Amino acid sequence: MTNSAIKLTSDAGGLYPIRTVSDLTGVNAITLRAWERRYGLLEPVRKESGHRLYTQDHIDLINRVVGLLDRGMRIGQAKAHLDAQESAEARLPGGDIWQRYLNHMIASVIRFDEAGLEETYGEALALYPVTKVTERLVTPLLSELGRRWSEGEGTVAEEHFFAFYLRNKLGARFHHRSKTSRGPRLLLACLPGDRHETGLLMFALAASDCGYETILLGADMPLEELPAAARKTGSAAIVLSGLVAPERYVLEKSLPKLRQSADVPVFLGGRASVVAADAVRRAEVEVLGTDQALGLDRLRERIPLNAV
Repeated sequence: MTNSAIKLTSDAGGLYPIRTVSDLTGVNAITLRAWERRYGLLEPVRKESGHRLYTQDHIDLINRVVGLLDRGMRIGQAKAHLDAQESAEARLPGGDIWQRYLNHMIASVIRFDEAGLEETYGEALALYPVTKVTERLVTPLLSELGRRWSEGEGTVAEEHFFAFYLRNKLGARFHHRSKTSRGPRLLLACLPGDRHETGLLMFALAASDCGYETILLGADMPLEELPAAARKTGSAAIVLSGLVAPERYVLEKSLPKLRQSADVPVFLGGRASVVAADAVRRAEVEVLGTDQALGLDRLRERIPLNAV
């Protein structure tokens, strides 16, 4: 059996006949058998009668393969691609359960299946702390969706579908978060023109869990309004987030002007803080990077939780 062939595991769900799998995935039975015989892509469970039965893991794998084929890969290339991913993942300690979750959620995104996302995300949250789920599942999933899009394997529609789902989940958590924090207050917003607020929400929740008070202004925020908002709210810092590279005028004019006008430190996190790190530092804005835990550590160094 080659790497990408999936065996039935003790924690797998129900078993499905090939007819049902074909209906669920849109791949006909003849093709599924060919993938099994010629490429070793699947290893179904066999009944004594010889009939093939498939697990949910098989279905998720088939959906991933279909997504790769839709992007122009040949089946042999898709097999090699999945083998390479599995080989890399096997070297990660304790990666099996998280890779299973990741596979399920990617497959759900590919078929725009919100119920599938909810089932897997809910199972992970029932078993692990939300910080662990964010670190081991949500962040890798966002990275994988971004990689799929940049390499032509995925679509903008897939990214938007998951971003909307996650934004609703994070927004609900943010709304129901504990209001008892008495730590320093942070004012959080996305850079002008940047509407990717998922990373900002994730950081706001993590900061709130650490003990900071957080005021979230959301996407596409005019920077000239932030100094007055920070003074009015008594914020100890302004934290910005950006996924895409900032416009030149933002780096050369808006950020320096914000820093000069603000009475508090200004931070920038997300991919924008990495790709434009030199310009951000020239504006005297502090770089938080893309690693949430490291970003919080840097924030705590400058804005200690006992500072109020």
